[in-house]
Amino acid sequence: MPKSAPNRRETQEGSKGDERVHQLVLPGLRVAIDPRETMVHLAVSAGLAVLQAYLEQDRVAICGPVCSRSKARNGLRWGSSPSEITLGGRRVKVMRPRVRSRDTEEEIELPNLDWASAQDPLVARTVEQILAGVSTRNYARSLEGVGAGVVSRSTSKSAASRRFVAATAKKIDGFMARRLESLELVAMMIDALEFAGEPVVAALGITADGHKEVLGLIHGSTENAAVCRDLLANLIERGLPTDRSLLFVLDGSKALHKAVVDTFGKRALIQRCTVHKRRNVREHLPKERQRAVDAVLRQAYRSTAVEKARALLVNQARTLEEDYPSAAASIREGLDETLTVMRLGLPDQIARTLTTTNPIESLMSVIRTKSRNVRRWRGGKMRLRWAVVGATEAQKAFRRIKGHRHLVALANRLREHDAKLDGRVLEKAKSATG
Repeated sequence: MPKSAPNRRETQEGSKGDERVHQLVLPGLRVAIDPRETMVHLAVSAGLAVLQAYLEQDRVAICGPVCSRSKARNGLRWGSSPSEITLGGRRVKVMRPRVRSRDTEEEIELPNLDWASAQDPLVARTVEQILAGVSTRNYARSLEGVGAGVVSRSTSKSAASRRFVAATAKKIDGFMARRLESLELVAMMIDALEFAGEPVVAALGITADGHKEVLGLIHGSTENAAVCRDLLANLIERGLPTDRSLLFVLDGSKALHKAVVDTFGKRALIQRCTVHKRRNVREHLPKERQRAVDAVLRQAYRSTAVEKARALLVNQARTLEEDYPSAAASIREGLDETLTVMRLGLPDQIARTLTTTNPIESLMSVIRTKSRNVRRWRGGKMRLRWAVVGATEAQKAFRRIKGHRHLVALANRLREHDAKLDGRVLEKAKSATG
């Protein structure tokens, strides 16, 4: 009587001395695997065995059972040949059953092989690993092992780098082509991040319900007005309206200021970042004076009365004029623009959020973190690619800004400002015709 196929653990004598080699036979597949390997290796071996069974199932569905002579079958068995599938961030070799058509003699693709050999999971895994902080040099080490008996490739530094570049290059086109008409913006923050001495300028929008939206990015050799105007022109081309007022929060860059004014004119309400202003003033003072002066600036910027805040700043500049004229000039430079939000009379919580560039600074921090492993920067396209990837990742974790419930007050002030501007334009038109 023939012995039935084992379906439990079996023990066989090994060839190396007294060492016993234990093998585990997978029920239904009759494939022996070595349980001394790690669980990941066992799972890989079992998974590949299951895949081979599925591929053979596909062949049986097309050709019928072995030695079948049915005329209803659509294909003929055509042996096997090496092929590759995607597994755990690498390409793994498998034997592919082959089938050819009875009528045309062309090869028929197996459905399960098409699914298993798709490249998309490999690309997605590569991007995920690199954004998690794994360098391309250590990509292979970061992957789970698949066992010594499995032949794999596509884990080298150059292969991982090529996949990452190709995947992220596609993101740039989609990111830069997004339409903006549907966004009800009330504020925009613009700042630059340097990659090896060359900046990428980013624009972050804040919607009426408090959500943050990365609007656009542009690379330039320097952070000049022309680069910033090109960024704003791109936003306008994609649907950003210029016929209604918008609050712009800037870090004090003259190039950004000029670009915003040139593009939006009087529709732009510019708020200078008070944190940058305080930092700039401190840089012009000796250490023994920095704390006292900064306390006065902080008191002024936390005030709710514009005239009181302005008086504090003017008096502080007058006090510093004799001994530290550069610090006094720094306080006076753009003084009224540091009080723009205060003049709008917004509630304190939202006012504190909109008087600094902290929201866009957090975006820049994520971009900087995601690109920290890059040691050699090759051109503006590479800088822009990393900035887009970092911005896309940051966007996933964005939360609404602090005080977002009070943004309705900002929207009302912007409408009032538009009404005043439109009224003046109407009066000028009447006087010109009258």
